[in-house]
Amino acid sequence: MAIRATAKTKRAAEPQEAAQESAPEPSPHRGRPEMGQFRLQVDRQTKGSYETYEAAEKAGLIIKKGHPILYVTVYDAIEGVNKVIELSAGG
Repeated sequence: MAIRATAKTKRAAEPQEAAQESAPEPSPHRGRPEMGQFRLQVDRQTKGSYETYEAAEKAGLIIKKGHPILYVTVYDAIEGVNKVIELSAGG
């Protein structure tokens, strides 16, 4: 005669405990709104949002000078256009 495994049942948690356990804490990065029209992207990941193209380009140039191999762009959210930031021949 074989020993039969018995199924164990878990009793339901108290309603107050269940509400606390089922609500995950929101991530600070998830759903973060982008405020500016121009978004600085490094290797296709958004790193910042700016109100003017010039501000986004300036920040992009700083990153590009420090790390020339990275793919740095400024995305215009209204026009839907990416502009690649490149170092000048002298810089």
